[in-house]
Amino acid sequence: MTFTGRYSEDVSAPTRGDAWRDLGRRTLLPAAGVWAAIVGAGLVITGPLDDLPAEDAVNEALVETRTPLLDTATQVWSNIGGTHFLIIAGIVAMALIWWRTRRWWFAVVPGIALSVQSAVFVTSSALVGRSRPDVDQLDHAPPTSSFPSGHTGASTAFYLTLALLAQRITNPALRWGATTLCFLVPALVAYSRLYRGMHQLSDVLVGVLNGIVCCWLAWRYLRRDDARPDEGDERAAAPRPADVV
Repeated sequence: MTFTGRYSEDVSAPTRGDAWRDLGRRTLLPAAGVWAAIVGAGLVITGPLDDLPAEDAVNEALVETRTPLLDTATQVWSNIGGTHFLIIAGIVAMALIWWRTRRWWFAVVPGIALSVQSAVFVTSSALVGRSRPDVDQLDHAPPTSSFPSGHTGASTAFYLTLALLAQRITNPALRWGATTLCFLVPALVAYSRLYRGMHQLSDVLVGVLNGIVCCWLAWRYLRRDDARPDEGDERAAAPRPADVV
């Protein structure tokens, strides 16, 4: 069974109890390890590494490149990774997946990716408490600290999940275009957070890693059967036209 095709190659419905157990064992428990690693890295950065003063040069250099056009563009890109936008986008994505496939256990994957990333980010950020960069900031600073970047982590988790979903598109050109766009958006969000003076380089890098891992944990949250269906089950297991999203 391929990683991207795990929900189309095995279309069997789990019980809700099995889904909850799999979520705890295969996603939430490993996410606790991710949280510990991020907190540990943040405390090292803000402690022994003295907040990585060399990173200040990156933010200062980006301030020198600011133009009215880039100010507007980065505001849009930053908002695409914002909490309110992603909550709405996540709900829409889950609704569309459920509508197209009628598989609730598949439709919840984007929501799991966003929720796990958010939980890891919010709690680790509160413990690390890193200050925002000492440059002119173009956005109002949220109550969370700078490390890790929540915008970058959330956009990475969500749009990489959409990239995995895009592998079900049958038209090669459309599949390639959708996948490229899904990889491009988190990069634009990360750049915008640096450009706008809201995060330092290590903040967005750890945010990207957090998003990637949370996407991976969400996509594999449910056990799928690697066994090939027998001849009598092939018709029941075959994807329907509505499976292509």
